Amino acid sequence: MLNFWKKDISPSGPVEFLVAGLGNPGRQYEGTRHNAGFMALDAIAAKNHTEIKRIKFKGVIGECRLGGMRTLLLKPSTFMNLSGQSVQEAMQFYKLPPERVLILFDDINLEPGKLRIRRKGSDGGHNGMKNIIYLSGSDQFPRIKLGVGQKPHPDYNLADWVLSRFSEQEREALDTAFQNAAAASELIAKGEIDRAMSLYN
Repeated sequence: MLNFWKKDISPSGPVEFLVAGLGNPGRQYEGTRHNAGFMALDAIAAKNHTEIKRIKFKGVIGECRLGGMRTLLLKPSTFMNLSGQSVQEAMQFYKLPPERVLILFDDINLEPGKLRIRRKGSDGGHNGMKNIIYLSGSDQFPRIKLGVGQKPHPDYNLADWVLSRFSEQEREALDTAFQNAAAASELIAKGEIDRAMSLYN
């Protein structure tokens, strides 16, 4: 017997907004500093009772309503340096301008737990963001940079550092940052990026 009272929680209508969290696929990269974008996207999915598990656009996706907008959550599976392939494919499919595509990624110039929200700008030396800007031909993407901490000393290999894991103390600070990133994402989806900046930067 059909249950006509069952509420359909899946969003309807066309996708209006995209949130891409950047990272590297594979178990060996789980929980590393370079995967902070994936971790923040997981926090958004959890808050909105959705799962990121369908394979599409050279990545894994989920859908939810964010700030009233039907939103695609995307984790590229292309490895960090080719993130733009996945993001660009999803943008073209849904005909989304860069202003409606929010990118979440790690920043070694910020302490763990800190966020920096920007309306647009350069890649800041981040290879994932660099590839997105290069393939799309635009730097007009709103973004949330997630602090993962600086190298312990200048001679420390950068690749080793971003692929290292967080301490327990850092993880506590990050959990708060991920919740703040989820709240900021809702405001940005609604077009309230100035408010998101004033509350969470």
